[in-house]
Amino acid sequence: MSTTPSRPTPAEHEEIARLLPVPDERDRPARHQQALKDQLLREFRQDAAPAAKPRFGVRRLTLVAVPLAAGALAVTLATNGASGPTPGAEPNAAVAPGSAGKAPAATPATVLLDRIATVAAAKPARTVRDDQYIHVSSTVAWSSQSDADPVMRLDTPHSREVWLSVDGSKPGLLRERGEEIPLAGALDKDGRPVDPVGNPHPTLNSPTYRYLESLPTDPDALLKKIYDETKGQGPGPDQEAFVTIGDLLREQLAPPKVSAALYKAAARIPGVTVVDDAVDAAGRHGVAVARVHAGERTEWIFDRKSLEFLGERGVMVEDKHWGKSGQVTATTAVLSRGVTDKTGEASGRKG
Repeated sequence: MSTTPSRPTPAEHEEIARLLPVPDERDRPARHQQALKDQLLREFRQDAAPAAKPRFGVRRLTLVAVPLAAGALAVTLATNGASGPTPGAEPNAAVAPGSAGKAPAATPATVLLDRIATVAAAKPARTVRDDQYIHVSSTVAWSSQSDADPVMRLDTPHSREVWLSVDGSKPGLLRERGEEIPLAGALDKDGRPVDPVGNPHPTLNSPTYRYLESLPTDPDALLKKIYDETKGQGPGPDQEAFVTIGDLLREQLAPPKVSAALYKAAARIPGVTVVDDAVDAAGRHGVAVARVHAGERTEWIFDRKSLEFLGERGVMVEDKHWGKSGQVTATTAVLSRGVTDKTGEASGRKG
């Protein structure tokens, strides 16, 4: 018997929303769940090290992926800018066991993702050593909320850099808001790694470059793995799969064939749409692949000509007690990504 609580019906959820200041976790957008987990982690570390400064905007200290989380903070995006299913609809079906090998139906989203996958697959494969680091430099801003103030409040966009050990054998590094935070499996009371290992047991939610190299390049097999390994996590199987792939796009570096497979896998997720114009945290306009859940649209933004991944944006498409339609809830922009020989070193390669 599953220990995962059943999801409330719409009527039940409205009653819960009326009685409680903060929505139930299973109905909260995945990026908001992660913000809560990060806050708990920050509070734990502050209790262990009273002299440490609060760490804001740290999305996944042990993961630091592409993946959730677009710089015009005042942009209001109408729902009729998306092509596909009705905004707010949440298909419940995951990948059917018999669907392997079947190409997705032609929609604006599947056609766009197929073009993006073709571009990604054509890139030359990099030679990466185990002792090196994947470096990603971004501009980011996420929303936060609390019991006292349940309305989502968007942070000020700021710089963020991560260095991730290629094989997970060494701690990585997060540089954000003037702080340098080691990325390791275990830290001492002062936030320092207790051993030299960074990520000895990588997963989809905490990958290394070597782990990404091992992923299936067949999109059906890859999507099945994503559904299987994220089962029971997040707000639902389809949205969790979409967010997981988004994390891998935002703050990681994957081999070309794996990147292409991720895009083709995303095309098979129900409810994926296209937004004709979206803006990342650096103010760059592009076309977006998007999905709506719990009144929020998560957008992956791509350059309209090169089809390079630019960043992500979250936009409310329905009025909720934690946000209004048109409100930007998250914004990121990838400025550069590449490979370095040590942490703290810039890779200097755009995109």
